[in-house]
Order: sequence, then structure tokens, then C-alpha cells
Amino acid sequence: MQEVHNIDLGAVLPIWSLLPFIGMLLSIALFPLFAPKFWHDHFDKVSVFWALVIIVPFLFVYKWLAVHEFLYVVLADYIPFIILLASLYTVSGGILLKGTPLGTPLVNTCMLAIGTVIASWMGTTGASMLLIRPFLRANRHREKRTFMVVFFIFLIANVGGSLTPLGDPPLFLGFLRGVPFFWTFNLFPQMAMAAIILLALYFVFDLYFYRKEGVKKQNNEESREPLKIEGGHNIFFLLAIMGAVLMSGMVKMGEVSILGVHLTFQDMLRDAVLIFIVILSMATTRREVREDNGFTWFPMKEVAILFAGIFLTMVPCLKMLQAGTKGELSFLVENMQEPVHYFWITGSLSAFLDNAPTYLTFLSTLLGKFYPGVEGQEAVLLLIRENGIYLKAISVSAVFFGASTYIGNAPNFMVRSIAEETGTEMPSFFGYQLKYSLPILIPVFALIAWLFYL
Repeated sequence: MQEVHNIDLGAVLPIWSLLPFIGMLLSIALFPLFAPKFWHDHFDKVSVFWALVIIVPFLFVYKWLAVHEFLYVVLADYIPFIILLASLYTVSGGILLKGTPLGTPLVNTCMLAIGTVIASWMGTTGASMLLIRPFLRANRHREKRTFMVVFFIFLIANVGGSLTPLGDPPLFLGFLRGVPFFWTFNLFPQMAMAAIILLALYFVFDLYFYRKEGVKKQNNEESREPLKIEGGHNIFFLLAIMGAVLMSGMVKMGEVSILGVHLTFQDMLRDAVLIFIVILSMATTRREVREDNGFTWFPMKEVAILFAGIFLTMVPCLKMLQAGTKGELSFLVENMQEPVHYFWITGSLSAFLDNAPTYLTFLSTLLGKFYPGVEGQEAVLLLIRENGIYLKAISVSAVFFGASTYIGNAPNFMVRSIAEETGTEMPSFFGYQLKYSLPILIPVFALIAWLFYL
């Protein structure tokens, strides 16, 4: 294992080692567009293929160093990531909101606003899984639903998670690295601005299509049925998930090394508790509740398989970024001087890499830039006190830009998959960006960058 400490992998990797990651992204983008049946039947094989394309030569060339890097990304990043998503997905899928009112522009905007608020407290995954099916049911009488789901992804699956470490994985990782729990409340002005603009735009779009379709409210049985919750005990399981996550960032229980990968006992305890909660939720929730909720395992399976490929193939990219000016991506690092630079580069990469490790990479870059040699939480607190605007820039961009693509944040995939299962047509990978994220999100982000980081 001595080799692990002797080579800076990011400094020696050639630029062509990014090709498997690019291939993975292009597969996600192009196969659903040009070969949808093949993709639906074989997306798991495609993910395994690209993972092997990077794993096999890495093991051959770098041996134990490669073993260490892949073990680290699997044990320290991927498995906790999937366990947290699976727990939120399972528990929220056991909560059935009945008596959903018919979707009007005002009702829909209110649902999106509520989801945006609660996303910071139950996670973007939990809020998305709790509300996406009621939101779709409320609007099943509407012809144009695609834009509704897209704005749902913008607001509830991403922007809404920016106020607490429980909201989105990048902020949670920052919390584990020493960022105080309530510091993220400093992101409220940016979050409020983005949410208000997007909600206003949504209301205008919805009102236009509502009138164009000539929708008239019908006094059917569902519209008269009072609102009620079935499977409400799962709300306590959601609180337990929040407690387990909070505990893992506040207590210190020591650590263990597995083939050079350091794992803390509190993180392993958190993951064990989350798995137990999943078992309890499945055992105590009536099958009819999940069936009425349209609950299936396919969205979770799709996310788990595709993000396994993404996590493994993105190792070279992240290592090059972490190497700073020594790596093949030094041209990016060298041009990052002002907060606005960190905002745009962190955000742009978060849209195509997983936003959590991207955030950690640029947090490490900032700590090395301003406080070289200062250890751990002390460096983080110095950064907050003396150069907090930089931390705000990477925090906001990592969360917000996750909405820019389907792969920017895991709930995006889940919401899209559930929408398609219920008959709502969703845009392709590129269609999502060209029709929605580029013309709608980028101007909003540019305004935020101009007001807060220039």
C-alpha cells in the first residue's frame, strides 16, 4: 500500500483518461434519444462497460494506487450516497397524499413553493419523491405537463435544497468537513431570488397553457375528496433519517481503515440506521399505499446503476482537478481567481459531474489557496471568517447548477423516470438543456453571479 502515498495520481494522469467519463455522459445523452428501447433494456450493461474501460487499464498501470482510488470512491462516496437516496426514496414513497386538488396555475405554483421550502429540511430527494406523484395526479387532466415537471426539477429537486446541510449532498459534505450547520442560512438571499424568479416564470407559463387549453375545473369526485395522508407514520421515519444524518456530522466515534480507505464509525452507524429504516418502512407500510402511490423500484435502480458508472469513470477528472496546476486540467485552476470564477466553474462542472465531489474538490482548492498547511476545521472556519464569499459561491453553484442536466443531481433522474412512467413525455438529455436549462436557468444564474459575486 506504500505506492498509494508516493504518487500524485492527478498530476500523472493523461488527458485521454477522461474518455470513459465522456463516453458515459454521451451514452446517457444519446442512447435514449436515438435508441430508446436498447437503452431501456441495456442501460445497466452500458454503465458496466464504461466502468470496466476505466477500471481495467487503471488496475494494470497503477495497481494498488488504482485499487485505493476506486475503493475510496465506492466506500466513502458511492455507497453512502445510494443508501441515503434509497432511504429517502423508500420512506417518502410510503406516504400517500390523497384528495389532491385539480392542478390550476395557482395550485401548482403553491405546490412547487411548498416543495421548495421543505426540500432543505427533508432533502431534495425526499421532497421530490413525496410530491412528484401528487403533483402529476393533480395535473393528469392537463395536456402540457412537460414544463411542469422541468420546473419541479429546477425548484424542488435542486434550488430548494440550499438552506441546510440536510438539503443537498454538497452542503452535507461541507458540514462533515467543518462548515457549521446553520452557516448555510447565509445562502438565503440567493435561494430566495432564484426561487421567486422561477416560481413567477412558472406561473406565467402555466397560466398561458391553462388558458390556451381551455381547461375548466370539474367537480369530479377527487376534487371533492378532502386532503388526507396515508402511511403517515413514514413521516417519523423521515425525521429519523434527518436525525441519523445530523448525528453523523456532530459526533466523533473514531475510524477504521479498509485497504487504506479511512471510514468513520459514525458514518457506518448512520448507514446502518438508514438501512434499518428502509426495512421498517417496507415492513410497516401497507402494500396498497405504495401501489396507489405508483411506487416502483425502477427509478432507484436506474439511479444506482448509472451513478455507479458516473462515480467510477469520473475519478480521473476529479483527481486532475484536485492536482491543481500540476494536472492536465491546470488551465481551469489557473484561471480561477475571483469568486465569480469559482461560481461558474464549480457550477458548470457540477452539472456534468456529481455535484457533491465537485464541491469538495473546490473546497479543497480554496483551502489550499488561502490557508496552505492549516488543518481541517480550523482552515474551514478561517475561510468562512476571512473569505466567506468564495465558500458561498461554490455552495450556491454546486446546488443550483445541479438542475442544469439530468445527471447534475440524483433526484432529477428519479423525477424524470416517474414522470415518464405515468405518461408524461420528457425531453431528451440535450432537449432538456436546449429548451429549458439554457434559456431559463442560465440567465437566472448570471443575475445571481452579477449581484452577489462580481
